[in-house]
Amino acid sequence: MQSKTISTVHIRQKPARTNSFADFFEKFAHIVFSVCGFIAVGFVVVITVFLVVSGVPAIREIGFAEFLFGTKWMPTGDFPEFGTMPFILTSFYGTFGAILIGVPLGILCAVFLTKTAGKRISGVVSSAVNLMAGIPSVVYGLVGMIVIVPAVREIFGLPDGANLFSAILVLAVMILPSVISVSETALKAVPKEYEEASLALGATSTETVFKVTIPAAKSGILAAVVLGVGRAIGEAMAVMMVSGNVANMPKIFGSVRFLTTAVASEMSYSSGLHNKALFSIALVLFIFIMAINLILNLVVKRGKK
Repeated sequence: MQSKTISTVHIRQKPARTNSFADFFEKFAHIVFSVCGFIAVGFVVVITVFLVVSGVPAIREIGFAEFLFGTKWMPTGDFPEFGTMPFILTSFYGTFGAILIGVPLGILCAVFLTKTAGKRISGVVSSAVNLMAGIPSVVYGLVGMIVIVPAVREIFGLPDGANLFSAILVLAVMILPSVISVSETALKAVPKEYEEASLALGATSTETVFKVTIPAAKSGILAAVVLGVGRAIGEAMAVMMVSGNVANMPKIFGSVRFLTTAVASEMSYSSGLHNKALFSIALVLFIFIMAINLILNLVVKRGKK
């Protein structure tokens, strides 16, 4: 009887030790996660403060209206002008065009992978998509220079194929991996019961995909669009190689310069007010990205509701 009592006591004490260790581990994990979260927020705060401190003085010196709404960028002329409207409009049109082309292609490819393709084909295409995500942007730019720029020049009979349209095509290809991957995950997360109910009511497979599956995965697809917008706006090297890199007001077949390429191409030789103005462009780009992401995130939240 005594041995049985002792064994029972020992059995009752082990869960207590386990629970104390689990509580300690939970507290430790909570601290680690909190620290990582605050570090991420800290980086954003530091970048924001740095851009504001570096960019605001030039805007004050140049003038807010002249800087944002001026149409000429000639920082090294006898009478310097620092109008960034060509860069802002080019970035907006380029991003919008890339989303207009890349998002439908990405969503349809995700539908193919989840609803149409077999396991072997799906595995091959998924591997290709993952490989595209790892290709450096300079490689996209190089392929664009060799393939897209000459093709645009020949097809449309232009003197030079390095223009806004070529940049849009390159950006559309570059955002495909993000759009396809996130959309595929969102489509796979749709409950099978939704599709089975639609098919039971007499809808075809295609009607079920476009009227049930895609609307049900709307929030995830919008998240894919957010990632695509971020990739398109922030790209510099690839668009610099295929857009012509000239500070003109945007035309579909004209040489243009994006906000990112303006900073990347001129920072190495800039000085004085010119250098400060480039930091101001970076501030405008940062605000531009934050505004678009905020709007799209609000749309995503409404979609979830």
